[in-house]
Amino acid sequence: MPETGSAGPAGSGRRPSGAGGGSAGAGRPSGPGDGGPAQAAQASEAGDAEALKAEAAGRSPIRSGLHGRLDAVRATRAGRLTLKIVIGTLGGVLVVAGLVMVPFPGPGWAVVFAGLAVLALEFHWAHRLLEFGKRTLAAWMVWLGRQNVAVKGLVILAAAATATAIVYFGVKLSFGVDLVLEAQKLLIR
Repeated sequence: MPETGSAGPAGSGRRPSGAGGGSAGAGRPSGPGDGGPAQAAQASEAGDAEALKAEAAGRSPIRSGLHGRLDAVRATRAGRLTLKIVIGTLGGVLVVAGLVMVPFPGPGWAVVFAGLAVLALEFHWAHRLLEFGKRTLAAWMVWLGRQNVAVKGLVILAAAATATAIVYFGVKLSFGVDLVLEAQKLLIR
């Protein structure tokens, strides 16, 4: 006999703890007047989302917090679809915004990785891509850490020159303002 609060076999008439009427029927099967097996089967066929969510959340004591809540949402077909749409949209927006910010000074790559982390909640390909990115970044940092000061200085100089060129040409092409001429005008005054 399953423990009180654990999900019994389908149609057993039991509800997980937290779903339904508290502890009134704890430890005993449902009777004919309190929503027995026929009503439980009918409720699950009709899509009793709350009972299904509570059952999914109560399945594993290890999965709590965010993953437990996501499992509860995934318990229904509509929940799975909604979760995929919401996670896909939010993660996609973050990845695209991060890629737009990459050439400019700022948190471009951090936002890309955050977007991949959001996508990895629901999509396996994003999890694999995120792990690849983390491994590559770690290998790059180890390589850079082993280099002497001159190489580190050249890497910093190259990154600064690239960022400066991107900002210069971005402002010149977008707004028609030549920052070098503007700086010369300010220095001549």
